[in-house]
Amino acid sequence: MGALRHDGHPLSDRRPHRGSPFRGSLGQVPSAGARVPPHPEPVDTGRLRAASGWSRRTPAAPQGRPPSAWGRPGAGASLSDYLSWRWVMFVNVPIGVLVLLGARVLASGEKLHGELDVRGAATATGGLTALVYAITQGGDRGWTDPVTFGMFTVAAILLITFLRSQRRNRHPLLPLRLLRNRNRAGSYVTMLFIGAAMFATFYFLSLFMQQVKGYSPVRAGFAHLPFSLGMGMAAGIGSRLAGRFSPRTLAGPGLVVAAGGMLWFSPLEPSSSYFTHLMPAMFITALGLGASFLPMTLGAISGVDRNDTGIASAILNTAQQIGGAVGLAVLATVSTSAADDQLPHADVAFFRALASGDQPLIQRAADALSHGYTVAFASAVGFLLAALVITVTTLNASPQQRTEDAAPVHIG
Repeated sequence: MGALRHDGHPLSDRRPHRGSPFRGSLGQVPSAGARVPPHPEPVDTGRLRAASGWSRRTPAAPQGRPPSAWGRPGAGASLSDYLSWRWVMFVNVPIGVLVLLGARVLASGEKLHGELDVRGAATATGGLTALVYAITQGGDRGWTDPVTFGMFTVAAILLITFLRSQRRNRHPLLPLRLLRNRNRAGSYVTMLFIGAAMFATFYFLSLFMQQVKGYSPVRAGFAHLPFSLGMGMAAGIGSRLAGRFSPRTLAGPGLVVAAGGMLWFSPLEPSSSYFTHLMPAMFITALGLGASFLPMTLGAISGVDRNDTGIASAILNTAQQIGGAVGLAVLATVSTSAADDQLPHADVAFFRALASGDQPLIQRAADALSHGYTVAFASAVGFLLAALVITVTTLNASPQQRTEDAAPVHIG
């Protein structure tokens, strides 16, 4: 998704706006096929093709609003718990049909000038995909594994080829001039670290709730609602303050609050209470992250040419996705190592103990896993502090300084 979003937004800029959602909606058909096969390979292929559709259909869109917000955790968990995890993929199809019909009726057919950079799209998508794959495999296979090293090499070759081609192309997919702006470059790098911290929050909280606390998927899904509430509240307040305060003034305190909330997660124990520990820490973290998203959006699209708004927002979205992949790979490795120090192969031991009913081993494994999650959350604080340093030192735009025709940015 991270790689394909980089190409989808510029395609929307340079092709009729009716056609891009049309093709993107057709891309959701494979999502239905992904729920049928019993093996992972066809599922991965179907999801890849569906991601291609989402990358074209997703607007550069809502201004400073939280990630797909209110219904996703509970709805996805309910489908998984009461029907099957495969229904999470099937549900995209009727949504795609509705967007398809709406695109034919409502979207305009305006076409902007400029050819699509096919070579750039191929090398950028291939390079980013190889990079994400190498990072995720590094956590499983090891960072010195030949497959991991090989994919890093492929990613480096493709991305270097991509950057070199952008200098010579008359209509580049990535105008390098976008990266020369201090505010824009700072926003992109900051979003890498924010994405790493935010994705890790969902991942490790879900594991802790369902493995250690024994929550059902539905209960765990609805337990994440305070996060959506905090994001929504912060985004609403931030949008009203954007005209009075600079992005740095808004994002700086937000990142401090988010780091404080993340630090609150760190002393997790199997006996930790949802209402006195998980929920307030989740809400505070979300408030801080929500206050940071809008300033990053404004920094990314501040002063860009109308023809560059799609790619400017796509880079921000790509940074969030790539940052999430990097963060999960790194923090999962950190968490597993910390848990294994307490109990070798803690996750395997935990599920074996559940199957055999060995209560003492269940308790030992739960303690070890909780320790691993604690170390991961404490490490995620470092991501947010790095984002804070970059924000303070690079963002200096005036309040609400942005181009008149700038497209809003989708976060999530």
